[in-house]
Amino acid sequence: MSERPIITLLTDYGLKDSFVGMMKGVVLGINPHAKIIDVTHNIERYNIYEASQVLGMSYKYFPPSTIHVVVIDPGVGGERRPVLVITENHYFIGPDNGVFTHIYENELSSFFKVIHLTSSHYFLPVTGSTFHGRDIFAPVAAWLSKGMDSQKLGEQISDYIKIPSPKITVSDGNIIHGEVVFLDHYGNAITNIALEDLSRLAPAGPGNKFTVTYKDRDVPFLGCYAEAAARSLSATINGFGRLELFVNRDNAAGLFNIGIGDRVSARPAN
Repeated sequence: MSERPIITLLTDYGLKDSFVGMMKGVVLGINPHAKIIDVTHNIERYNIYEASQVLGMSYKYFPPSTIHVVVIDPGVGGERRPVLVITENHYFIGPDNGVFTHIYENELSSFFKVIHLTSSHYFLPVTGSTFHGRDIFAPVAAWLSKGMDSQKLGEQISDYIKIPSPKITVSDGNIIHGEVVFLDHYGNAITNIALEDLSRLAPAGPGNKFTVTYKDRDVPFLGCYAEAAARSLSATINGFGRLELFVNRDNAAGLFNIGIGDRVSARPAN
């Protein structure tokens, strides 16, 4: 680990309570040199699917050896296991409830292993069963950031939990079908159709145009937000390389009643 190892926090705790602050206090009490970064604490409460999407879009933007602590944990205190996921460049700590589904899928071609965290002497003394973010995940992240051998933290498992992840399909050879998987703070609707998926239909290039269809209506495919007409539903490739529906300076999800799971398709423009 570096002199200032990075630990990220992604939770549904919000900021009203002291939960996030206590997790940071536990980390710094064990490793005062750790650098803690908040990814977000505004995941919808108990929404494992949303957390998995956000984690999948964000983790690669952090340096190698970053430790990502993810706490969306409706099964806290139950039978679900606390786990450490180790990939070639990153570590992930949190509940074994499917929140790491995108990590398993994204890192499928590279090295990774999953460890069931059982070495309780690296946890805080148990005072209850409702706050594993503070009592298990934060201290394990801190010890790991100090160079702790991961083999001392538990046993490797292969039956880790994954949640269903929507896949794109292709029809007629050139129409990609996907769906909305995330609504961001601005009301932009991010789909599971990626730039590389579109590139298989037409060679990558600034002149490429696609016809995007949502709820049986064609949506203009534009290069950026500023090109869109006022209050017009449009599509673009966003900063994560995903096809996105948006309204310039307004809330697309609210104006057009867009929801998670809504179908979207794209094909090369004639």
